Amino acid sequence: MPVVDEELVRAALAAAEQHGKDVADVPLGAIAAAAGISRSTLIRRLGGSRARLDEAVQRAGVDLGGRPPVRERALEAAATLIARDGLGAVTLEAVAATADCAPTSLYSVFGNRDGLLATMFDRYVPIPDLEALAADPPERLEDTVHAVYAALAEAFAREPRVLPAIFGDLFTRPDGTAARMLKTNLPRMFASLGGLLSTLVHTGRLRPLPLPLLMQLMLGPMAGHMLLRPVLQDALGNTLPPVDEVARTFAEAFLRAAAPEAPA
Repeated sequence: MPVVDEELVRAALAAAEQHGKDVADVPLGAIAAAAGISRSTLIRRLGGSRARLDEAVQRAGVDLGGRPPVRERALEAAATLIARDGLGAVTLEAVAATADCAPTSLYSVFGNRDGLLATMFDRYVPIPDLEALAADPPERLEDTVHAVYAALAEAFAREPRVLPAIFGDLFTRPDGTAARMLKTNLPRMFASLGGLLSTLVHTGRLRPLPLPLLMQLMLGPMAGHMLLRPVLQDALGNTLPPVDEVARTFAEAFLRAAAPEAPA
């Protein structure tokens, strides 16, 4: 049985790092490229069996699928850096050092810093949840509004606390990274939540307020509470209502404020 040399093991690990995948998921062509040989040469050196390479990688002490891919490690590292030090701390070099990978791997997975931050934004803001809600809203208006508030509360409370850090950057640097990300994603926000609210207005279940104001009326109180909640929690302790109770209270207040005016 041919012995798989260390050069091919190193090539397999390098290819996995570069492509952000587990070793078992990296194609032989990518491993061959990392080794500087053709795919056919690689197969010949493996004796025609990919299993021998996988066994050699395991003998080297590497779990074929146990370590999270570069993409997941990088997103976790970036989230930790953002929550702890703010958006300004997120450079590809800092993320690579925290995620224990090479900066070139991040370029391969995300393209650049903006690509990494865009992926982070999509994971930690509630826009994907709002898009899913808009695609299949509950029949009752009250259930729809409560679902929006629940999604918003969950996004702000999600650890690491990336969304509060994004707002912190927005407040301190109106032309900074957070502002650019929010501007980029405003069309998605209007297409999801804006479309949902427009339908409710057209069917007479909400007052015909300007759409941006209606969205602010819905989101503003809950967002403000969640941004201040850590400070309020320290100051007020157990007298502060639980998040789900706060969400219900603000949802009910919105329904009263945005209810259609009764006929004179």
